[in-house]
Amino acid sequence: MGEPTVKTKEGRSATPSPITDEEADATGAPTDAVREPTADPARERSWLARARSPRRPRIWFEILLIAVSYWTYSLIRNAVPEQRTKALENADWIWHTEQLLGIAVERSINHSVNSVTWLIVGMNYYYATLHFIVTIGVLIWLFRRHPGRYAAARLVLFATTGVALLGYYLYPLAPPRLMTGSRFVDTVAHHETWGSMASGDLKSMSNQYAAMPSMHIGWSLWCGLIIFALAKAPWTKLLGLLYPTATLVVIVATANHFWLDAVGGTVCLMFGFGVSYVWYGSLPASLPRATGEDAPRRWLWVLTARGASTGRGTEIAARTAPEGREGMLDARETPAAVASRGAHTAP
Repeated sequence: MGEPTVKTKEGRSATPSPITDEEADATGAPTDAVREPTADPARERSWLARARSPRRPRIWFEILLIAVSYWTYSLIRNAVPEQRTKALENADWIWHTEQLLGIAVERSINHSVNSVTWLIVGMNYYYATLHFIVTIGVLIWLFRRHPGRYAAARLVLFATTGVALLGYYLYPLAPPRLMTGSRFVDTVAHHETWGSMASGDLKSMSNQYAAMPSMHIGWSLWCGLIIFALAKAPWTKLLGLLYPTATLVVIVATANHFWLDAVGGTVCLMFGFGVSYVWYGSLPASLPRATGEDAPRRWLWVLTARGASTGRGTEIAARTAPEGREGMLDARETPAAVASRGAHTAP
């Protein structure tokens, strides 16, 4: 087969000139050449954009990351020089400032609660354990139920803890129980409570002059706000608010912190939320609950159920598959409900 020819008035054959790409675009006529697809720069996502997009967390990576991060935090915190003289001077200044402000009630609370043995012993164990248990529990809950928000919430926690290390280094502070002549009761030593690294036989393993800011408040307030923002049950939201409130009472009653240490922990948490907002462009609660990686799995389950009931799963998928997450079906639907919906959808 040769090239197409046309007859001229003189009877001679001539080969028509090919249509250029510019002419084809103007007239809508097809061209003989196959155009190579060009990449759309708007759709090309850089490494930074991918890193800032919420992705489904990987369980073993998260376990390793949290373990290494906490080990590093403890190592740095305990490596900060224990400036005892400076820490006691700062504690005296804090105590004097609170007296001027009329909020120096830590000693009264400490003595009152210490007189009730079962209550103060319970608070000692609260201080030593729930700090870790509740925080890890909230991380697991986020991982399981809110994977799209997990990374942003975790970044808040990490940034809060990281900036606290700077406070320990720049402002060594003795807790009230270590102040000389202040008549605070070291409740762990007095009641011989087991397990606390703040007093007793384990105190040599922890920096005793790293009271400002209070990470008991920073972490508990993080837990409380996350639970309050994301939980659905009203009683769960209430527990979220009560947890940091109870923690504040505990750190004061056990003479481990001043009120102002709690303020420092709150400021650190605000910094953590700011870092997360700058990185992800949104607060954790405002991000989608599921990640983009969750969509294909959930939609595949729905299509499988529909196809089994109608025998036309592929056709239904082509007609009803959503463009994004907006049209995705609820993963909590039962197979019977999905099959029933599929039967109505099929012609």
